[in-house]
Amino acid sequence: MLSRVRFLVATLWAGSLWTVGFVVAPTLFATLSDRMLAGTIAGSLFRVEAWLSIACALILLALLQWDADALEPKRRRLLGALVLSMLVCTLVSYFGITPLMAELRAQAPSGVMDDAMRSRFGMLHGVSTLIFAVQSLLAGVLIWKQQ
Repeated sequence: MLSRVRFLVATLWAGSLWTVGFVVAPTLFATLSDRMLAGTIAGSLFRVEAWLSIACALILLALLQWDADALEPKRRRLLGALVLSMLVCTLVSYFGITPLMAELRAQAPSGVMDDAMRSRFGMLHGVSTLIFAVQSLLAGVLIWKQQ
């Protein structure tokens, strides 16, 4: 029973990551002519996604502890490592990189950044995107290894 709940939580987490990151956010930027508005909406969605990720990670870690006897130790360690790695991705991105990007955005309230700010924002966005891609890949492995 708990293994099914674990699978559902992992699937919710992976599906939400993939939907927001690879469907919704790109669609916002492709559809809206105002890139600032698209970025604001995408930022709000990624904020919700970060908190959902934290909740899913905590639930999965608890389920791995409660259902410890149902899993061989090596598999339980692997699943725990995947969950913790994904959680670290969320924490680094949401509490580390996102505030730096928000600070740069706040320094350019009209949306106009000088070259140095634009370059720094682009670098931070690239690092954030890379972390998100790693987390999304880990999510696929997490789903795959559940069964």
